[in-house]
Amino acid sequence: MFPYPVILALDNIRSVHNVASLFRTADCVGVSKIILGGVTPSPYDRFGKPRSDFAKVALGAEKSVSWEPADRLQNILKKYTHDGFEIVALEQTKKSIPYTKCTITKPTVLVLGAEVEGISKSVLKYAHTCIEIPMSGEKESLNVSIAGAVALFCLRDQS
Repeated sequence: MFPYPVILALDNIRSVHNVASLFRTADCVGVSKIILGGVTPSPYDRFGKPRSDFAKVALGAEKSVSWEPADRLQNILKKYTHDGFEIVALEQTKKSIPYTKCTITKPTVLVLGAEVEGISKSVLKYAHTCIEIPMSGEKESLNVSIAGAVALFCLRDQS
């Protein structure tokens, strides 16, 4: 368990499968809530019916993990910052630190970005800390659902 509430914020992640996988991971590690920013798909289709493709991957986590949509993720991050949360972005930047050097010392929002573009600059500016998973091969990054799982389990186990 995390020592403080941890919220997962998803910034314009387009793949239903990636989002559903992150719901399942969030349930496994004890995330309090998931915020679905921008175009990030929810467990329900545009008609309000449960998405079978989402449910197949999430395996019920869409029912056990609290979630909310956010058209403008920036507004939500501003609110959580005001409420005393640390905003941590999983993103490769010049100021990023290895994910293994980050610990949860207060309520935290972990932000993950779109599959290709990463976290938008308008959202990234709210991050207090940027963490990254160092890569050894030719590829510069992992799939967002895998990267999120790696970071969440590490943060939980180090905190």
